[in-house]
Amino acid sequence: MSGDFLQQMARSSSQRVTEAKRHASEAQLLALAQSMTAAPALSLSPTGFDLIAELKRRSPAAGALAAASDAVADRVAAYAGAGAAAISVLTEPVRFDGSLQHLEIAAQALQRYKVPAMRKDFLIDPYQLLEARIAGAGGVLLILRMLSFEQITVLLDCARQLGLFVLLETFDEIDIEVAHRVLGALHAAQGPGGPQLLVGVNCRDLTTLAVVPGRLERLVQLLPEGPPRVAESGVGEAADAARAAGVGYDLALVGSALMAGGDPAPLVSEMLSAGRRACAQRAP
Repeated sequence: MSGDFLQQMARSSSQRVTEAKRHASEAQLLALAQSMTAAPALSLSPTGFDLIAELKRRSPAAGALAAASDAVADRVAAYAGAGAAAISVLTEPVRFDGSLQHLEIAAQALQRYKVPAMRKDFLIDPYQLLEARIAGAGGVLLILRMLSFEQITVLLDCARQLGLFVLLETFDEIDIEVAHRVLGALHAAQGPGGPQLLVGVNCRDLTTLAVVPGRLERLVQLLPEGPPRVAESGVGEAADAARAAGVGYDLALVGSALMAGGDPAPLVSEMLSAGRRACAQRAP
């Protein structure tokens, strides 16, 4: 793949923000976001392993996914009904065929399950967090590699004000060092009053977008203590969920595997059962 994937996505994201601001100012969005009913809270199982199931219509690595024509509401309801703790919704329109409308539909469908939707995109501006909250999201994903420390601080403060949980995504040791700095700064500035945080490891190579074997295992022990740890990518079946839980992850974010077939509920249930068994056997 030519060029840097995240740089391309950051440019595209910036263009989308510029265009959106032509139609509604940040002040207008803030007023609307503050009037929204609170989203369902992220609640994790005491068993120690959970799933963030993802609605993803296209993958740059795999192309169009088999279940892309499914109704958004039906698919996310199947995820939640099978026990997923949160639903990640891709909203990037060019490479992932996503939209904010998908997020809004998902959030509405998830209300009855009291499960939050999470906006997954290449977020660079507080405006996009306001869009997420207005669409009904309860959380967002931030890719640390894409952001300066100042941007991260601003986005986390916005998330705190909006009541959004945040998944901080890392790819390597350098990103994890940034996560440690972020958590230290939050603790010093806000104490326990910051946003609810998760910290994840994405095991895709940013040049080829292929899964890197062993990255999840290699990096898990470097993650900060405290926030739940999320295995991102590389979890395609129940055995993978057990492997991730066994080495110390508290959640897995699963997209392509759940979109590739028909009813995703059996695979969600199998992954949760396998992960929770492995978690129970994990040495304290």
